[in-house]
Amino acid sequence: MRFLTTFQAFDFLDTLLSLTVAFVLGMLIGAERQYRLRTAGLRTNVLVATASAAFVDLAMHLKGAEGAVHVMAYVVSGVGFLGAGVIMKEGMNVRGLNTAATLWSSAAVGCCAGADMVAQACALTVFVIAGNTLLRPLVNAINRQPFDEKSSEATYSVRLTADGRLADTLRDQLVDRLEAANYPVADIEVETPEHAEDKAEIVATLVATAIDPKELDIVVADLSKCSGVTYATWESSTKD
Repeated sequence: MRFLTTFQAFDFLDTLLSLTVAFVLGMLIGAERQYRLRTAGLRTNVLVATASAAFVDLAMHLKGAEGAVHVMAYVVSGVGFLGAGVIMKEGMNVRGLNTAATLWSSAAVGCCAGADMVAQACALTVFVIAGNTLLRPLVNAINRQPFDEKSSEATYSVRLTADGRLADTLRDQLVDRLEAANYPVADIEVETPEHAEDKAEIVATLVATAIDPKELDIVVADLSKCSGVTYATWESSTKD
C-alpha cells in the first residue's frame, strides 16, 4: 500500500490538531445557535468548521499556501450557497440571515484552523460568539425605539385608485401635485386590477428624501378630491 510509504506522523498530527481545533471552536459557536433553537445549530456549525479546516489543510499539504488560498475562495462561495438554504422569506419578513452569517463565520474559523492559524481561529470565535450574544441587548434596545418617519431610510409611494379612462390625466396631476409639495417622483406606474378592468392603480414612488407624514396626508387628501379618483393613500416600506 502506498499509504505505508507516504504516511508521516508529524503531518498527521498537524492535521489532527487542525481538525480538533475546528471541531471545538465550531462546537462553541454552534452551542449558542442550538440554545436559541436556530435552524443551523450545533452539528451544522461543527460540520461546516471541520470540513472547511479539512479542505484547507489538504490543500496546504498538497500545494502549500497558494493552494490553500484557492481552496479558501471555493469554501467562501460554497458556504454562501449553504447559507442561502437557511434563509426564509415570510411575507415582508426575511428570517435566517443571522444564522447564514454565522455559518459563514464558522467556515472562516475552520479555514483559519486548517491553515494552522489557531490563535486567529480562537480570536474569531470570540468575536462571532460576542456578536451573537453581547450585541443582542443593544439590538433589542434599538428595536424598542419609536419609529421616526423623518429620519428613517425608507421607500415612500403614493397610490391612487381611479377611473381607467382618466389614468393618463390623473397620472400627470399626481406628479404635479407631489412636485409642488417638494416630493419629486422617482418612478410612476399605471396598473390595471384583474378584478376591475375599468379601474386603474397609479403608483408613484418618491425620491428618497425626508418625509413629513402630515404634509403627505394633506397631499393625499387633496388628490382624493380629484375627479375620477375613488381612493388615495400613501405607504412606506423599509429596505436594507
